[in-house]
Amino acid sequence: MIDGLFAGTNYQGLKKMLDATVMRQEAIASNLANLETPNYKRVDVEGNFSSELSRAISGNSDRAVNSLQPRIGVDRSAVAQNRDGNSVQLDKELIHLQKNLVAHQLETQMITGRLAKLRMAITSRSA
Repeated sequence: MIDGLFAGTNYQGLKKMLDATVMRQEAIASNLANLETPNYKRVDVEGNFSSELSRAISGNSDRAVNSLQPRIGVDRSAVAQNRDGNSVQLDKELIHLQKNLVAHQLETQMITGRLAKLRMAITSRSA
C-alpha cells in the first residue's frame, strides 16, 4: 500500500522536478561565483528536461519518468555582454534565483501535503 503512494507517476514526477530545482540552484550558485571569470559560460539545467518530464507525466509512464535525469549544461541562449566573454548577467541571474526559490517552495509544499495526508490516514486525525 505504501509503495503505491510513493511509486505513482505524479509523485515520482514531483521528485524529479525537485531534483531539477536543486540542480538549478547549484548552477545559479556556480554562475554567481563565476560572475567575473573571463570566458565563463552560463550554465543551467538543460532546457528540454521540463518538457520531457511533462510529456512523461501526462503519458502516465512510470518508466519514462524514472528514466529522466536533469543535467546541467551550458546555456546556449546566454550571450556575453562584455569583451571578457563571460555570459553571466547579475540581474538575470538574481531573477532566476528568485524563480527557483519559489519553485522549490511550491514543490516542497506539494510533497509535504502528500505526507500530511498519509500521516492523517495513519493517525486518524489532522496533521
